Amino acid sequence: MTKTEHFGLDFETFARLIDNMHDEVFIYDNNYRMLYVNKACERHYGFTQEEMAGLPFWEIIEKYAAWNKPALPAVYEHKRPIKQKQKTYLGYDVLTIAVPILDEDGEVEYVVLNIRDDFHKGQIPTLDELDAKQVVFEDPRPEDLIYHSSAMENVVQSARKVANLSAPCLLLGESGCGKSLLAKFIHTNSDRKEKPFVVVNCAAIPEQLFESELFGHVKGAFSGATHARGGLFAKAKGGTLFLDEISELPLPMQAKLLHAVQEMEYRPVGSSQTVKADIRILAASNRNLSRMASDGAFRQDLFFRLNVFDITIPPLRERRDDLIPLLFYFLNHYGKKHGTGKHLSPEVQSILCQHAWPGNVRELAHLVERLIVTAEEETITIDHLPTTLYQTTPTLTDMTLFGSLDKAMTVVERKLVLDAQTKFGSTRKVATALGISQSRASRLIRKYTGISESE
Repeated sequence: MTKTEHFGLDFETFARLIDNMHDEVFIYDNNYRMLYVNKACERHYGFTQEEMAGLPFWEIIEKYAAWNKPALPAVYEHKRPIKQKQKTYLGYDVLTIAVPILDEDGEVEYVVLNIRDDFHKGQIPTLDELDAKQVVFEDPRPEDLIYHSSAMENVVQSARKVANLSAPCLLLGESGCGKSLLAKFIHTNSDRKEKPFVVVNCAAIPEQLFESELFGHVKGAFSGATHARGGLFAKAKGGTLFLDEISELPLPMQAKLLHAVQEMEYRPVGSSQTVKADIRILAASNRNLSRMASDGAFRQDLFFRLNVFDITIPPLRERRDDLIPLLFYFLNHYGKKHGTGKHLSPEVQSILCQHAWPGNVRELAHLVERLIVTAEEETITIDHLPTTLYQTTPTLTDMTLFGSLDKAMTVVERKLVLDAQTKFGSTRKVATALGISQSRASRLIRKYTGISESE
């Protein structure tokens, strides 16, 4: 008889109870090998249990920056409990309490880590109090660019490669996919990071004011110009000028911008003198600039000059692996902003993972903030979701036709599971897409298909 059976619990029930703890629980052996992690890891890092269990400790630290100050090395060294304040990859401030389990020879056999979202004082010493050598890693990921997908990893690697180049770079992708964040990342990873990062929204500046806004003007250049004024080119001196929505730039201004980009000089309005432009130019568009250039809606020569390097950010619907980490990142971010913590019901999480997100990351962020502000209960349920989400999520159409809530929920669950199984195939991928454990995904597939994955 096992100890859990002695207390009237089988192992599966015991594990289910631990999985539903608010605190995160890790168990390691005596040499950095993870033996167990509960479901709370999803909230802190956006990984499922299955994904987390397959990651080596040092990869979690060095590649994914799960914590900025890992406690595990010091536990192996000192062989005693240690607590450590940390920040997780998704922005949670946590307290980790790491406890070694020693064998009969006094050597570390296992280490149990309990990680909670808030800090509590106690009798367990911190690493500082032990005067231990702390292992601190610089976050290898860009600030505010939260992702797990290989597609976004390729985007970020491309951005790193072009960061220190002086030639222009064009950032392409649908509205809301993160072009502005990527531009900021390129700047902060360049030699110009200590200099200004100036954003120009080309769609927001009136055509008649564009030249003055961009290049500045001298006193008396036009009616109302009572004094000289530097433009955005001057403001960005030594740094980066980011031309957002470049496709909205008026055609007359495109010729003037072409000269500035090509010759790296410009002339303030009303001046006879040129000024050297010491800037790096980044531009972004959510439209097909190549087609616009072919159609005459955008100057071809300017397009070619700006498109020395280009990086395309895929839409959120094409990088589903990023949905869960983004979801929990925004829950934490807006929870802090509005001073309230909220949790998603499994049904809501599944629905959000199935949504097409035409507005991409921006749409996801706005929805999460809305849910945090409007939901009075701690748990966000289907009742809190806006009706517009139902209208754009095929799996929820005509929900009310199924009678009781239980019947409607069964219909929705069946549709979600079967759609995911058809699209992704394996139980592991289905579990990731629906934000559930692999064992649960396997049970649901068997429930609604009558066959197992191997069959």
